[in-house]
Amino acid sequence: MKKYLSILMIAVLLMMGTACSSGSGASSTAESKAESSEAAPSEAASSKTSVSGSVTASGSSALYPLAKDAADKFKKLNPDVSITLNAGGSGTGLKQVADDTVDIGNSDVDAASKLTEDKAKGLVDHKVCVVTMAPIVSADVKEKVESLTTEQLIDIFTGKTTNWKEVGGPDEAISLVTRPSTSGTRALFKEFALNGKEEASNKSLETDDSGTLLQTVAQHKGAIGYVALSYLTKEVEGVKTMAIDGVEPTLENTYSGKYKVWGYEHMYTKGEAQGAVKAFIDYMMSEDYGKIMESLGYNAASKMQVER
Repeated sequence: MKKYLSILMIAVLLMMGTACSSGSGASSTAESKAESSEAAPSEAASSKTSVSGSVTASGSSALYPLAKDAADKFKKLNPDVSITLNAGGSGTGLKQVADDTVDIGNSDVDAASKLTEDKAKGLVDHKVCVVTMAPIVSADVKEKVESLTTEQLIDIFTGKTTNWKEVGGPDEAISLVTRPSTSGTRALFKEFALNGKEEASNKSLETDDSGTLLQTVAQHKGAIGYVALSYLTKEVEGVKTMAIDGVEPTLENTYSGKYKVWGYEHMYTKGEAQGAVKAFIDYMMSEDYGKIMESLGYNAASKMQVER
Protein backbone atom coordinates (compact mmCIF):
# COMPACT_ATOMS: atom_id res chain seq x y z
CA MET A 1 0.00 0.00 0.00
CA LYS A 2 2.79 2.41 0.99
CA LYS A 3 4.58 1.52 -2.21
CA TYR A 4 1.46 2.32 -4.19
CA LEU A 5 1.03 5.74 -2.49
CA SER A 6 4.67 6.63 -3.17
CA ILE A 7 4.28 5.91 -6.85
CA LEU A 8 1.09 8.01 -6.95
CA MET A 9 2.77 11.04 -5.30
CA ILE A 10 5.69 10.88 -7.71
CA ALA A 11 3.29 10.87 -10.65
CA VAL A 12 1.42 13.92 -9.30
CA LEU A 13 4.66 15.83 -8.77
CA LEU A 14 5.80 15.07 -12.32
CA MET A 15 2.47 16.33 -13.73
CA MET A 16 2.71 19.59 -11.73
CA GLY A 17 6.24 20.22 -12.98
CA THR A 18 5.19 19.76 -16.59
CA ALA A 19 2.29 22.20 -16.15
CA CYS A 20 4.55 24.88 -14.62
CA SER A 21 7.08 24.48 -17.38
CA SER A 22 4.34 24.82 -20.00
CA GLY A 23 2.91 27.96 -18.30
CA SER A 24 6.33 29.56 -18.13
CA GLY A 25 6.86 28.97 -21.83
CA ALA A 26 3.46 30.42 -22.69
CA SER A 27 4.19 33.49 -20.58
CA SER A 28 7.55 33.95 -22.26
CA THR A 29 5.96 33.64 -25.70
CA ALA A 30 3.25 36.19 -24.80
CA GLU A 31 5.84 38.67 -23.54
CA SER A 32 7.86 38.22 -26.72
CA LYS A 33 4.78 38.88 -28.85
CA ALA A 34 3.93 41.97 -26.79
CA GLU A 35 7.45 43.35 -27.20
CA SER A 36 7.25 42.67 -30.93
CA SER A 37 3.90 44.45 -31.25
CA GLU A 38 5.22 47.47 -29.33
CA ALA A 39 8.24 47.77 -31.61
CA ALA A 40 6.25 47.47 -34.82
CA PRO A 41 4.39 50.84 -34.68
CA SER A 42 7.67 52.66 -34.10
CA GLU A 43 9.22 51.07 -37.16
CA ALA A 44 6.08 51.72 -39.19
CA ALA A 45 5.94 55.35 -38.11
CA SER A 46 9.59 55.75 -39.04
CA SER A 47 8.99 54.34 -42.52
CA LYS A 48 6.00 56.66 -43.01
CA THR A 49 7.89 59.82 -42.11
CA SER A 50 11.12 58.91 -43.87
CA VAL A 51 11.37 60.52 -47.31
CA SER A 52 14.13 59.98 -49.83
CA GLY A 53 14.78 61.17 -53.36
CA SER A 54 15.62 64.44 -55.07
CA VAL A 55 13.85 67.74 -55.78
CA THR A 56 14.88 70.34 -58.36
CA ALA A 57 13.22 73.74 -58.65
CA SER A 58 13.82 77.03 -60.44
CA GLY A 59 12.04 80.28 -61.23
CA SER A 60 10.76 83.17 -59.13
CA SER A 61 13.43 85.16 -57.31
CA ALA A 62 10.66 86.47 -55.01
CA LEU A 63 9.87 82.95 -53.82
CA TYR A 64 13.49 81.83 -53.64
CA PRO A 65 14.21 82.93 -50.01
CA LEU A 66 11.15 81.07 -48.71
CA ALA A 67 11.88 77.96 -50.78
CA LYS A 68 15.48 77.94 -49.54
CA ASP A 69 14.48 78.26 -45.90
CA ALA A 70 11.85 75.53 -46.29
CA ALA A 71 14.37 73.29 -48.07
CA ASP A 72 16.92 73.67 -45.26
CA LYS A 73 14.34 72.74 -42.62
CA PHE A 74 12.84 69.93 -44.70
CA LYS A 75 16.26 68.33 -45.24
CA LYS A 76 16.90 68.28 -41.49
CA LEU A 77 13.73 66.21 -41.12
CA ASN A 78 14.52 64.15 -44.21
CA PRO A 79 18.32 63.85 -44.57
CA ASP A 80 18.01 61.40 -47.49
CA VAL A 81 16.43 64.06 -49.73
CA SER A 82 18.56 66.31 -51.94
CA ILE A 83 17.08 69.65 -53.01
CA THR A 84 18.53 71.92 -55.70
CA LEU A 85 17.09 75.44 -56.04
CA ASN A 86 17.73 78.17 -58.60
CA ALA A 87 16.12 81.54 -59.30
CA GLY A 88 16.24 82.90 -62.86
CA GLY A 89 12.73 84.34 -63.11
CA SER A 90 9.20 82.94 -63.29
CA GLY A 91 9.26 82.53 -67.07
CA THR A 92 12.39 80.43 -66.86
CA GLY A 93 10.99 78.25 -64.09
CA LEU A 94 7.72 77.66 -65.93
CA LYS A 95 9.49 76.77 -69.17
CA GLN A 96 11.83 74.37 -67.41
CA VAL A 97 9.09 72.51 -65.51
CA ALA A 98 6.99 72.27 -68.69
CA ASP A 99 10.05 70.84 -70.50
CA ASP A 100 10.75 68.35 -67.66
CA THR A 101 14.08 70.02 -66.90
CA VAL A 102 13.11 70.59 -63.24
CA ASP A 103 10.51 69.09 -60.89
CA ILE A 104 9.07 72.43 -59.72
CA GLY A 105 8.61 75.72 -61.54
CA ASN A 106 8.31 78.62 -59.08
CA SER A 107 6.27 81.54 -60.37
CA ASP A 108 4.79 84.87 -59.28
CA VAL A 109 2.15 84.61 -62.01
CA ASP A 110 -0.25 82.08 -63.54
CA ALA A 111 1.40 79.66 -65.94
CA ALA A 112 -1.06 80.66 -68.67
CA SER A 113 0.44 84.15 -68.78
CA LYS A 114 3.89 82.81 -69.70
CA LEU A 115 3.28 79.54 -71.57
CA THR A 116 1.21 78.33 -74.50
CA GLU A 117 -2.20 76.94 -73.63
CA ASP A 118 -1.12 73.33 -74.26
CA LYS A 119 1.94 73.57 -72.02
CA ALA A 120 0.09 75.41 -69.25
CA LYS A 121 -2.65 72.75 -69.20
CA GLY A 122 -0.11 70.07 -68.34
CA LEU A 123 0.94 71.82 -65.13
CA VAL A 124 -0.58 71.51 -61.66
CA ASP A 125 -0.68 74.67 -59.53
CA HIS A 126 0.21 74.74 -55.82
CA LYS A 127 -0.41 78.20 -54.26
CA VAL A 128 2.07 78.11 -51.41
CA CYS A 129 1.77 81.69 -50.12
CA VAL A 130 1.16 85.36 -50.98
CA VAL A 131 3.93 87.81 -51.81
CA THR A 132 3.85 91.60 -51.45
CA MET A 133 5.85 93.74 -53.89
CA ALA A 134 7.22 97.04 -52.65
CA PRO A 135 8.63 99.99 -54.61
CA ILE A 136 12.08 100.85 -53.25
CA VAL A 137 14.10 104.03 -53.71
CA SER A 138 17.54 105.29 -52.77
CA ALA A 139 17.61 106.87 -49.32
CA ASP A 140 18.14 110.41 -50.67
CA VAL A 141 14.78 110.28 -52.47
CA LYS A 142 12.84 109.16 -49.37
CA GLU A 143 14.10 112.21 -47.48
CA LYS A 144 11.68 114.33 -49.52
CA VAL A 145 9.09 111.90 -50.92
CA GLU A 146 7.09 109.71 -48.54
CA SER A 147 4.48 108.39 -50.96
CA LEU A 148 3.67 108.30 -54.67
CA THR A 149 0.24 108.23 -56.23
CA THR A 150 -0.52 105.45 -58.68
CA GLU A 151 -0.42 107.98 -61.52
CA GLN A 152 2.98 109.29 -60.43
CA LEU A 153 4.30 105.73 -60.18
CA ILE A 154 3.05 104.94 -63.68
CA ASP A 155 4.62 108.11 -65.12
CA ILE A 156 7.96 107.27 -63.47
CA PHE A 157 8.12 103.65 -64.62
CA THR A 158 6.91 104.39 -68.15
CA GLY A 159 9.56 107.11 -68.54
CA LYS A 160 7.19 110.07 -68.68
CA THR A 161 8.56 111.57 -65.46
CA THR A 162 12.36 111.71 -65.51
CA ASN A 163 13.33 113.95 -62.58
CA TRP A 164 12.36 113.58 -58.91
CA LYS A 165 11.63 117.29 -58.57
CA GLU A 166 8.52 116.71 -60.72
CA VAL A 167 6.96 114.78 -57.82
CA GLY A 168 8.31 116.90 -54.97
CA GLY A 169 11.67 115.18 -54.63
CA PRO A 170 15.29 116.29 -55.03
CA ASP A 171 16.54 117.75 -58.32
CA GLU A 172 17.94 114.42 -59.51
CA ALA A 173 17.43 112.29 -62.58
CA ILE A 174 15.33 109.20 -61.98
CA SER A 175 17.26 105.97 -62.52
CA LEU A 176 15.01 103.02 -63.25
CA VAL A 177 16.34 99.68 -62.06
CA THR A 178 14.34 97.28 -64.21
CA ARG A 179 13.69 93.57 -64.57
CA PRO A 180 13.73 91.43 -67.74
CA SER A 181 10.56 90.48 -69.59
CA THR A 182 10.72 86.91 -68.20
CA SER A 183 10.34 88.20 -64.64
CA GLY A 184 7.14 87.27 -62.82
CA THR A 185 7.85 90.05 -60.33
CA ARG A 186 7.79 92.50 -63.24
CA ALA A 187 4.51 91.04 -64.53
CA LEU A 188 2.90 91.28 -61.10
CA PHE A 189 4.11 94.85 -60.56
CA LYS A 190 2.93 95.86 -64.02
CA GLU A 191 -0.56 94.47 -63.40
CA PHE A 192 -1.23 95.76 -59.91
CA ALA A 193 1.03 98.82 -59.50
CA LEU A 194 1.11 100.20 -63.05
CA ASN A 195 -2.47 99.29 -64.03
CA GLY A 196 -1.17 97.21 -66.93
CA LYS A 197 1.05 99.94 -68.43
CA GLU A 198 4.29 98.69 -70.00
CA GLU A 199 7.39 99.45 -67.96
CA ALA A 200 10.23 101.30 -69.69
CA SER A 201 13.41 99.30 -70.14
CA ASN A 202 16.83 100.25 -68.82
CA LYS A 203 19.26 97.57 -70.03
CA SER A 204 22.19 99.16 -68.21
CA LEU A 205 20.47 98.61 -64.85
CA GLU A 206 18.44 95.46 -65.54
CA THR A 207 18.47 92.39 -63.30
CA ASP A 208 16.08 89.75 -62.02
CA ASP A 209 18.29 89.02 -59.03
CA SER A 210 16.56 90.83 -56.17
CA GLY A 211 19.73 90.97 -54.07
CA THR A 212 21.58 92.65 -56.93
CA LEU A 213 18.64 95.00 -57.50
CA LEU A 214 18.76 96.13 -53.85
CA GLN A 215 22.48 96.86 -54.10
CA THR A 216 21.99 98.77 -57.36
CA VAL A 217 19.29 101.00 -55.87
CA ALA A 218 21.43 101.63 -52.79
CA GLN A 219 24.45 102.63 -54.89
CA HIS A 220 22.68 105.00 -57.32
CA LYS A 221 21.21 108.33 -56.26
CA GLY A 222 17.71 108.85 -57.59
CA ALA A 223 17.21 105.12 -58.20
CA ILE A 224 13.88 103.29 -58.00
CA GLY A 225 12.95 99.63 -58.41
CA TYR A 226 10.82 97.03 -56.63
CA VAL A 227 11.32 93.82 -54.67
CA ALA A 228 9.32 91.36 -52.59
CA LEU A 229 8.98 92.15 -48.88
CA SER A 230 10.93 88.97 -48.19
CA TYR A 231 14.07 90.89 -49.18
CA LEU A 232 13.26 93.67 -46.72
CA THR A 233 12.80 91.78 -43.44
CA LYS A 234 16.03 93.46 -42.31
CA GLU A 235 16.89 97.07 -42.96
CA VAL A 236 19.01 97.49 -46.07
CA GLU A 237 21.39 100.42 -45.88
CA GLY A 238 20.72 103.07 -48.51
CA VAL A 239 17.30 101.64 -49.50
CA LYS A 240 13.81 102.74 -48.41
CA THR A 241 10.33 101.48 -49.26
CA MET A 242 7.84 103.83 -50.92
CA ALA A 243 4.13 103.98 -50.06
CA ILE A 244 1.57 103.95 -52.87
CA ASP A 245 -1.42 106.30 -52.50
CA GLY A 246 -0.45 106.76 -48.86
CA VAL A 247 -0.51 103.02 -48.06
CA GLU A 248 2.70 101.38 -46.86
CA PRO A 249 3.67 97.96 -48.26
CA THR A 250 3.28 95.78 -45.15
CA LEU A 251 1.97 92.29 -44.44
CA GLU A 252 -0.92 93.74 -42.43
CA ASN A 253 -2.00 96.07 -45.24
CA THR A 254 -1.81 93.19 -47.70
CA TYR A 255 -3.93 90.90 -45.50
CA SER A 256 -6.64 93.58 -45.25
CA GLY A 257 -6.53 94.45 -48.94
CA LYS A 258 -5.50 98.09 -48.31
CA TYR A 259 -2.23 97.54 -50.17
CA LYS A 260 -2.84 96.41 -53.74
CA VAL A 261 0.48 95.13 -55.12
CA TRP A 262 0.48 91.46 -54.16
CA GLY A 263 0.02 88.09 -55.76
CA TYR A 264 0.04 84.37 -55.09
CA GLU A 265 3.30 82.47 -55.20
CA HIS A 266 2.91 79.30 -57.23
CA MET A 267 4.83 76.04 -57.30
CA TYR A 268 3.96 74.25 -60.54
CA THR A 269 4.57 70.57 -61.22
CA LYS A 270 4.09 68.69 -64.48
CA GLY A 271 1.21 66.46 -63.52
CA GLU A 272 0.48 65.62 -59.89
CA ALA A 273 3.45 65.90 -57.53
CA GLN A 274 4.90 62.58 -56.39
CA GLY A 275 7.36 61.29 -53.81
CA ALA A 276 9.87 63.74 -52.37
CA VAL A 277 8.49 66.57 -54.55
CA LYS A 278 5.00 66.15 -53.09
CA ALA A 279 6.37 65.83 -49.55
CA PHE A 280 8.36 69.07 -49.94
CA ILE A 281 5.40 71.04 -51.30
CA ASP A 282 3.11 69.63 -48.59
CA TYR A 283 5.65 70.71 -45.98
CA MET A 284 5.73 74.27 -47.33
CA MET A 285 1.92 74.43 -47.21
CA SER A 286 1.63 72.87 -43.75
CA GLU A 287 0.27 74.72 -40.74
CA ASP A 288 3.58 74.34 -38.88
CA TYR A 289 5.62 75.95 -41.63
CA GLY A 290 2.95 78.60 -42.15
CA LYS A 291 3.93 80.03 -38.77
CA ILE A 292 7.42 80.70 -40.13
CA MET A 293 6.34 82.46 -43.34
CA GLU A 294 5.47 85.82 -41.83
CA SER A 295 8.84 86.18 -40.12
CA LEU A 296 10.38 85.78 -43.58
CA GLY A 297 8.19 88.48 -45.15
CA TYR A 298 5.48 86.32 -46.77
CA ASN A 299 1.73 86.25 -46.19
CA ALA A 300 0.00 82.98 -45.35
CA ALA A 301 -2.63 82.51 -48.06
CA SER A 302 -5.13 81.15 -45.51
CA LYS A 303 -5.15 84.49 -43.62
CA MET A 304 -5.94 86.72 -46.60
CA GLN A 305 -9.12 88.77 -46.13
CA VAL A 306 -9.35 89.38 -49.89
CA GLU A 307 -8.98 87.06 -52.87
CA ARG A 308 -7.95 87.21 -56.51
